Formats: sequence, structure tokens, C-alpha cells
Amino acid sequence: MSLRTITAAAILAASFTLPASAQEMNHDAMDHGTMNQGAMSAEPKGDRGPSSKAFAAANAKMHGAMDIAYTGNADMDFVRGMIAHHQGAIDMAKIELEFGKDAQLRKLAEEVISAQEAEIKTMKAWLAENGG
Repeated sequence: MSLRTITAAAILAASFTLPASAQEMNHDAMDHGTMNQGAMSAEPKGDRGPSSKAFAAANAKMHGAMDIAYTGNADMDFVRGMIAHHQGAIDMAKIELEFGKDAQLRKLAEEVISAQEAEIKTMKAWLAENGG
């Protein structure tokens, strides 16, 4: 079985299980710190060089974009949050391509970019068709 098939199967499986799992979680009891007050810093913990700074910035950007105002419409909230989440994956994959050396991971990063861009396009089309 190819890495692409395994990755696609994992993404598909997660897409069916994560929404249900998220609904069951008690987010009020979770310690998210002060994410809304800027706790998600673009500065990495420890200075480990340019790639760490790039990953920290991508992570902060993604979490900021995922901090949406929930509407009570699970479909709309799912799509709006996932667009930001997928963009974060694209941003991280681009960092891998810029700094990474492992050929297998660089290939995976290219596949992540392709798959996530296609899914973002699908989700944006859904939003346009459904008043989002």
C-alpha cells in the first residue's frame, strides 16, 4: 500500500471521527490557556533556528484563523474551521519543502499541499453555495 493511500485513508477516517469526538469533548474543562489573548506566539519555545520560527509562525497563524465565531450550524462551523486548519497544513508543508532534507517527507509535503488545496477549494465552494 502506498504512502499516499495510507495518508488519504487516515484523512478520510479522521474526517468521520473528529466531528463526533469534538462534540463529545467538554471544551470548558480543557485548559487552553489564554489563546484568545495572544498566547499562541510566533516565537518558538527555545531558539532552534529559522525552521522553528517558521513553524511557530504558521502554528500561530493557523490557530488565530481557527478562532471563529461559532454559528450553531455544525456544517458551517466545520467548514470554516477546517479551511484554516488545512491552510495551516499547507503552510507547514511549505516549510518542510524549504528546510527539510528527507526525500520521503518532502514528497509527503508536496502531497499534503495538493490534497489540502483541493479540499480547501471544495470547502470554499460549499461555503459560497450555502451562504457562508
